[in-house]
Amino acid sequence: MPKSTSHTRAFLLLGLVMLFWAGNSITGRAVRDDIAPFTLAFGRWLIAALVLLPIAARQVWTERAEIRAGWRWIVALGFLGIVCFNSFIYSGLHYTSAANALLLQASIPALVLVLDRVIFGGRAGALHTLGVIASTIGVVAIVFRGDVSALTTLRLGAGDALVLCGVVVWALYTVLLRKRPPISPATFLLLVFLIGALAMAPLAAWEASRGPGITWTPAVFAAFAYVGIFPSVLAYFIYNAATAQLGPARSGQAITLMPLFGALLSALLLGEKLEGYHAFGMALILAGIVLSAVELARQR
Repeated sequence: MPKSTSHTRAFLLLGLVMLFWAGNSITGRAVRDDIAPFTLAFGRWLIAALVLLPIAARQVWTERAEIRAGWRWIVALGFLGIVCFNSFIYSGLHYTSAANALLLQASIPALVLVLDRVIFGGRAGALHTLGVIASTIGVVAIVFRGDVSALTTLRLGAGDALVLCGVVVWALYTVLLRKRPPISPATFLLLVFLIGALAMAPLAAWEASRGPGITWTPAVFAAFAYVGIFPSVLAYFIYNAATAQLGPARSGQAITLMPLFGALLSALLLGEKLEGYHAFGMALILAGIVLSAVELARQR
């Protein structure tokens, strides 16, 4: 397959990842009164690990030497991308609005550029930098409903600080993915999902001891099933593969699609109306991603 075709496919698949993750944010916000944040995270990673177990169990044994050699990076990446990021985001969504969370996550592409430069000496081309700026402005337009003056009324609190910690952690995870040991994607994800489930288990037990527990309704079952499969197994497979192919900066930039998909899902599922600022923001976000793709093609 020509590189240009494979790169186009990678960008399109990243769009699917952001759709899954936008659905994850909406799900986390929707069930915040039914499922405590650490309990939701524990269920998510346990389900994801159980889904992968029959697929990757034999590979884990076959690749045991590579796992022993690279266990430090497996633990570090699992801790950053699974444990810390999701704990911060789920906890933050209990205390801040979805709009604030999306706005803060829009800083991930720029932060990835900075960390990649500081840690590995990476350099972004002019078109890519311009693309990141355009996509970020598009996110701001959607989050603030096209009203620039709303920036002056922005208030940040404890929940926003938690989300910001998650933003820093995810940017670091994206940049450090290049240090992933040479093991199969299924093996790597099974191991990091198990790390996530083990880390969340005592926190979920603590939540259970302090609260009324979960009322098991069809909606709660559906929430656990969704977060365990789509934004976990499928999304992490695609995101990790795309990062290896496109580089951390371009994969990180795809995060700017999340508020766009969030708005579309809200219109589809909740009956919210799409406005002109959605189209304006979408145009800027997509233009920014196209500029980054053009920069990649020039470099190749």
